[in-house]
Amino acid sequence: MSAADELPGRHEGERDGRPDALVWVLDAPLTRAGIPALCARLRARLHGSEGGWVTCDVAALTEPDAGTVEALARLQLTARRLGSRIRLRNAGGRLCGLLALAGLRDVLPLEPGPDVTAPDGRAARTSGTDERCRGSS
Repeated sequence: MSAADELPGRHEGERDGRPDALVWVLDAPLTRAGIPALCARLRARLHGSEGGWVTCDVAALTEPDAGTVEALARLQLTARRLGSRIRLRNAGGRLCGLLALAGLRDVLPLEPGPDVTAPDGRAARTSGTDERCRGSS
């Protein structure tokens, strides 16, 4: 269980092009035993911050289980206690399915993605919405 505090090429505390979107890359696997340390790291990162969104890139969580869901839920509780909120980036179908099964899709929202326009000019699916989770495996 580990979490990188920054994306490659980014500096500590840099915001992801949005004023309140701190990016935190979570590496697999997240375990129940590692939850207290992970929450402590999040508390340290958010200490003294103004709140806002923490975007957790979860692309590396390719084999999520109940422990993964519990860890993400506990991170959300920690963030909310400090005036922030967690949102997920690059959530795979299995993770989305587990979040839905646990009733946590609204508690752990996906990062909004840029609007995508289809070749015929109609609006296509937005990459960060719940649509991405439907029917994915």
